[in-house]
Amino acid sequence: VQLVESGGGLVQTGGSLRLSCAASGFTLRYYAIGWFRQAPGKGREGVSCSGSSDSITYYADSVKGRFTISRDNAKNTVLLQMNSLQPEDTGRYVCYVDQPLRRTWGQGTQVTVSS
Repeated sequence: VQLVESGGGLVQTGGSLRLSCAASGFTLRYYAIGWFRQAPGKGREGVSCSGSSDSITYYADSVKGRFTISRDNAKNTVLLQMNSLQPEDTGRYVCYVDQPLRRTWGQGTQVTVSS
């Protein structure tokens, strides 16, 4: 059971990135998914999550209207589309999946937004 993130990088203010979180060892579509981020010197922040049926999604106020969480079930992948990026979005983004009695975490991908 493993999650591997990709898609991070350096982008200018106002730019976009799409993060991917590829799952292996289990089928992603049946479980709740989400993303956290952590910036240097700050606590971990929940960015977005989506229930197992995608009928319920959550976005932090700081990213609402700019970020979109989704799944690509064919690729067994969670996506986070990030638009209008700001320097305060800089941080390490980590995905997770909630299975019964267990939360699986990825290793994270770094996002840096330059001003």
